[in-house]
Amino acid sequence: MSDTVRDVKALREHRSGPFKAGDLVQLTDTKGRHHTFPLQPGKQFHTHKGSFEHDALIGKPEGSVVRSTGGMDYLALRPLLSDYVLSMPRGAAVVYPKDAAQIVAMADIFPGARVLEAGVGSGALTCSLLRAVGESGAVHSYERREDFARIAERNVRNFFGAEHPAWTLTVGDLVSALRPDEVDRVVLDMLAPWECVDGVAKVLVPGGVLICYVATTTQLSRTVETIREHGRFAEPAAWESMVRTWHVEGLAVRPDHRMVGHTGFLVTARRIADGVDLPPRRRRPAKGADADDAWSPATTPADDDRDAQAAAREARLARRGDLP
Repeated sequence: MSDTVRDVKALREHRSGPFKAGDLVQLTDTKGRHHTFPLQPGKQFHTHKGSFEHDALIGKPEGSVVRSTGGMDYLALRPLLSDYVLSMPRGAAVVYPKDAAQIVAMADIFPGARVLEAGVGSGALTCSLLRAVGESGAVHSYERREDFARIAERNVRNFFGAEHPAWTLTVGDLVSALRPDEVDRVVLDMLAPWECVDGVAKVLVPGGVLICYVATTTQLSRTVETIREHGRFAEPAAWESMVRTWHVEGLAVRPDHRMVGHTGFLVTARRIADGVDLPPRRRRPAKGADADDAWSPATTPADDDRDAQAAAREARLARRGDLP
């Protein structure tokens, strides 16, 4: 049996079957509180509601209930990836499950895909990417900070239970350390993704997807405009997602008082073929989108000089390559 086959088998066994020593377990008490930890023979789990032996769960199927010495019942399950990323140790802020799901779906990350990821952080998004590409794909991750990279390594290993055969982690700056291998998808989760657009365009295959995750509107604007001006990408799309849970008990149905609102913006763009010129945009730009549109009282034409104002606007549109 090859090392890769053994690794794949270990990954599958880590997520299925009865609980084994070393497996992550998530306990849920009667008030909905979670506790996540690895099972270790001979160890005990302690809370203010008493304790119980880890051995009481080892060998039991998922969905078992264990009682502490204080009389508290706990439902034992393996944590889902969405549970794990919210409880795992952090170096940098994690990409929330709602955004990770959008990235996997909107970037169309498929089994066997070759994915370049920059800005590993704590490894939360990396786990989602590895899940999506499977054992036959490849995720090449880059992280500038060595301390973040070490945390991400531990988190990814703890979740999968072993080294994932599809993952390669490089500590260093993306632009300077980027290898010339072709990739199908590029995911940028960093402070200034516009600095890397030209570099990743050289390795992204025609038709491939670039997706960027940014936190602020100023980052969003600069990222989108850089992609537009680069010339090797189709028109980018930008959006955000919000999640609101609901309280449902019989006919008492209402939205919960808390929700996961803004976490970040996502931008996607498709790589076009080399040597192809994009047709001009036929969409009228919003008023004020161009700096020249910010008329001041000193430069605003008089009311009776409408022809001059129209001519100035046509000249601006011509410079931008836009049509009225």
